[in-house]
Amino acid sequence: MIEVVPHHAQRMETVGDYWIDPFGVKHVRVSDMSNEAYEFLVTVHELVEEFLTRRRGLTEPEITAFDEQFERERMDGLHSDTEEPGFAPDCPYLREHMIATGIEMQLAGIIGLDWQTYEQTVNSLGQDEPLTIKSVEGVSQTDIR
Repeated sequence: MIEVVPHHAQRMETVGDYWIDPFGVKHVRVSDMSNEAYEFLVTVHELVEEFLTRRRGLTEPEITAFDEQFERERMDGLHSDTEEPGFAPDCPYLREHMIATGIEMQLAGIIGLDWQTYEQTVNSLGQDEPLTIKSVEGVSQTDIR
């Protein structure tokens, strides 16, 4: 299931998120950017990253724990608003995140998008909103990435 949602509806300070619910349904949630191409790029990134992490045997609880810790550190001022947990040197899914980002960049070029403009749009989301860590209704934190 792929959803485009208002940015404030994301679980964490992220433009894209994925998880598999208790029924085995894969969910991808992308922040609304009022630009179908941008939302497509984020969706592809999330699908690639999810597939590669699952294939390597990384569990959702491992990924979620890392992301939540990174967000707590961000709230403590240890990371900037534009830093992504997937690029952190100690990120358990660093390789998969980098591959997904490479594919995302290639697709942006193929469809004629300017990467810097796209990144500025992504990084501008949530600038005026307080940062919180949320849960998805009906799904425990250990079930979510």
